[in-house]
Amino acid sequence: MAKFNFFLPFLLYVFVVFSLVNSLAVQEEEETGGDINYWCETTPHPQQCKFFLSRGVHHIPRNRKDFRMLVLQVALERAQDVQTCSSNLRNKCRSKRKKAVWLDCNKLLNGTIFQLSQTLNGLKHNRSSDFDAQTWLSAALTNLETCFSGSRDFNLTNLLSPLRSHNLTEMISNSLAINQYFVKQKLENEDLNDEYPSWVTPGDRKLLQSNTIHMKANIIVSQARGSRFRTIQSALNFAAGLKRGNKRYIIYIRRGVYRENLNIGNNLNNIMFLGDGARYTIITGSRSVGGGFTTYSSATVGVDGIGFIARGVTFRNTAGPAKSQAVAFRSSSDLSVYYACSFEGYQDTLFVLAQRQFYKLCYIYGTIDFIFGNAAVVFQNCMIMARRPLKGQANVITAQGRGDPFQNTGISIHNSRVMPAPDLRPVMGTVQTYLGRPWQEYSRTVYMKTFMDSHINPKGWSPWDNSNFAQKTLVYGEFGNFGPGSSTRNRVKWPGYQVIRSSSVASQYTVERLIAGRSWLPATGIPFTPGL
Repeated sequence: MAKFNFFLPFLLYVFVVFSLVNSLAVQEEEETGGDINYWCETTPHPQQCKFFLSRGVHHIPRNRKDFRMLVLQVALERAQDVQTCSSNLRNKCRSKRKKAVWLDCNKLLNGTIFQLSQTLNGLKHNRSSDFDAQTWLSAALTNLETCFSGSRDFNLTNLLSPLRSHNLTEMISNSLAINQYFVKQKLENEDLNDEYPSWVTPGDRKLLQSNTIHMKANIIVSQARGSRFRTIQSALNFAAGLKRGNKRYIIYIRRGVYRENLNIGNNLNNIMFLGDGARYTIITGSRSVGGGFTTYSSATVGVDGIGFIARGVTFRNTAGPAKSQAVAFRSSSDLSVYYACSFEGYQDTLFVLAQRQFYKLCYIYGTIDFIFGNAAVVFQNCMIMARRPLKGQANVITAQGRGDPFQNTGISIHNSRVMPAPDLRPVMGTVQTYLGRPWQEYSRTVYMKTFMDSHINPKGWSPWDNSNFAQKTLVYGEFGNFGPGSSTRNRVKWPGYQVIRSSSVASQYTVERLIAGRSWLPATGIPFTPGL
């Protein structure tokens, strides 16, 4: 995957962000009064804010909440303009690679519009929390970053230059900063939402623990001769044609190797894949950047629909280590759960793209950046397995992609095991394996109470391309880990890295705090630890 960076120059931006964080944290600003210039000066991108809020029929904000809604409305208008611009680019995309980049961006832009509309309507009608809004805004910005990143896979950054000129990223960044004020207020008042989200029904409870769950399946996929649905895609097509509201739809996938590339879009919410076990139900593909796909579109399975659940399934990409980025599974499904599944590939195996995700009792195999993306994601009781890379390559487990300091995203690996895969074990002495490296400026990853085997390099963390990129702004931490690779004595000395000794600091990266899991995971019946 390629690093991309479209924020303000480093020193200026850090200064602005520091001032803003300080302002939002300690200043009890008046809730009324002030003109557009006054309100815009509280954002990380004041010039863009002033320019767009001064145009058209936008009124002067009455208070901070009104200001939040105005900036969100402008961000949505900017997104719609970018979508129009993207449509005009279509005719310029005649090569296979240009078409691949354009198709990704068009889909991701639609996702950004969806997230912004969902945030605006949710806050307007009090149907969502401030924490929800921060999650969706984080995803809206991540979609754009992913679009631009895809163009770098093929050195086609100039193709997307017209899309960058609309200042959409800056306006979403402003919305994140403004909304963070309200998120922080809720946290300080300990006003946590303990209600189940609307997609969870009483029938979902203890669903994943049931031994007779296949009896409740809505549809069965089987490769046996005479089966109505012999492919998973045919089952998804059938589900897409149903009017089922928010009801859970269980697709039972009987044992077999399914050679399919699947996309579960925003029109397919609350889908569950139920397999016969990760050893027996396998979905596999071989797309890769080396084979002409973007990182995003290389995924064997990609999921956008809310509330996706998978149990007992292997998601695999067999492109191999020589084909560069090759994703086995990509998820931007909010409130999604993966239980007793396996994710198998080499470079970029598991793309945790965006929103809130939880992985329990899963196996993840790979080589370079094999858990990457910008979701708020917790891996609990999982096996993280580094494989044998190409000669001369090093393994890097994580590459977290937080590009804005107000995105509520990060990778948390909790109560898990970091191990060498069987093919790496014989050559462990010749292959360096690191816990992570910073894909983006504010990359955030923590390991907590996790076993680390001896294949982990004593420095722990790897720089990005031998540079000092993001080493002051990243947030990397280790808390209470154990095993021969867990010693922090010789870890990197980066300003952003810390050995976490305080439980209160570590608790920020738990199921309860990072993904608000106490409010939605209990309904699935999945066993989880909310705290440390």
